[in-house]
Amino acid sequence: MTNILGEHFTLTSFGESHGKCVGVIVNGCPAGLRLKESEIQKELDKRKPGTSILVTQRKESDTVEIMSGVFEGYTTGAPICMIVQNKDADSSTYEKFKNIPRPGHSDYTGKKRFGGYNDWRGGGIFSARTTVSLVMAGAIAKKLLSTMLNIDIFAYTLEIGGIRAKIKSYEYAKKHRYKNLIRCPDSISSKKMEEKIKQVRSEGDSVGGIIECIATNVPPGLGSPNYNSLDGSLSAAMHTVPAVKGVEIGIGFNASRMKGSENNDSFILNNGKIITETNNSGGILGGITTGMPIVIRVGLKPASSISKEQNTLNLIKKTQTKLIVKGRHDPCVVPRAIPIIESATAVTLLDHVLKQSLIPTVINKRF
Repeated sequence: MTNILGEHFTLTSFGESHGKCVGVIVNGCPAGLRLKESEIQKELDKRKPGTSILVTQRKESDTVEIMSGVFEGYTTGAPICMIVQNKDADSSTYEKFKNIPRPGHSDYTGKKRFGGYNDWRGGGIFSARTTVSLVMAGAIAKKLLSTMLNIDIFAYTLEIGGIRAKIKSYEYAKKHRYKNLIRCPDSISSKKMEEKIKQVRSEGDSVGGIIECIATNVPPGLGSPNYNSLDGSLSAAMHTVPAVKGVEIGIGFNASRMKGSENNDSFILNNGKIITETNNSGGILGGITTGMPIVIRVGLKPASSISKEQNTLNLIKKTQTKLIVKGRHDPCVVPRAIPIIESATAVTLLDHVLKQSLIPTVINKRF
C-alpha cells in the first residue's frame, strides 16, 4: 500500500481519523518560498468540522504545526512535515462495526484488505479526516502556482440534491462563493440547497452533490499525452478524496450527446493570443493544456453514515441484521469538500509544472 500522491511534487499522508494526529510530508517544494503556518491554517479552516449546523459537530481546531522544511520563514528545499492533532475523537460507537459493516463504508473492504488489522475507529485511514493532509499540501501548491505562474484555483458548490446553481461567470462565482454556508455563488439556489440538507438531516438521511473547480491562467503546453495526461492525473487525484464517485473535464458526458461540429473548440486569435472560441474541452486536449481555463466537475455521493435503519450482515454469525449509525456526521459533504478539491487540483497542476521545470528548484537565490 502507498499513501503517496505525485511524482515531482509529492505528498505522503499519515495518521488515522481517531489516532493521535493526521499529517503530511511534502517533497519537491522549491527552496526560498516564504511560508507561514497562518497560510496553511487559512485553508484548513475552510474544511474543519463544527463550523455550522449543516456539518458534523465534531469539534476540532485543526491547528497546523510545521515540524520541518521551513526555516526563518522560508522553505529550505528539504521535506516539509506538517501535522494536525486529533482532539475530539469519540470511538465509542465504532467497535461494533468491526464485524457489522456499515453500508456504503469501507468497513468490510478494509477488513478484507488488511486481514482484520485495520484501525476501525472513525473509519481509520479511510476517513475523510485524512483529507487534512491533502489540504495542507494543497495550500503550499496553491501559493507556489499563484506566486510563480499567476495560476488561480477556486471551487464552489454547483449542485446539491438535484438543485443546480446558475453560474453567471467564473469571476462572479469566485467573488460570491463564500457568502453562504453552502459555498454556492447562486444565492437563490443556495437557500434551496440549505433547506434540502436540513430536510434530509431531519429524516436521518444524507444527500450528495457536485463541485465545480476552475483553474485560470494555466499556460498552454502543460501535461503529456497518453499515460501521463493531465486530465488523467487530475481524475486520479480527485478519486483520492472519499465520497468522490465521478469526474468530468469540460462538458464531460454531455460531449457524448453532441455532434463533432458542436463539440469542437475552434481556435481564434484574441489580441494576438491563441484561444478557443468555446471551451468544451475544459482547457485540456490530448492530455495537454490549451491555455483556456481548466474546468473540472466532481460528483460526491451522499454521506454513508446516516441514522436511518439499514440492512447489513453480521460477519461472524453470517446472519442478516439491522444497523443504525450513531455519531456526528455530515448530512452533506459537499460544502466542506470545496478546499479539498481545490487542493487536489493544485497538487496535480504543480506536479506537472515541476515535471516541465517551469518553476526553478530555488526561488529568489540569496547566495
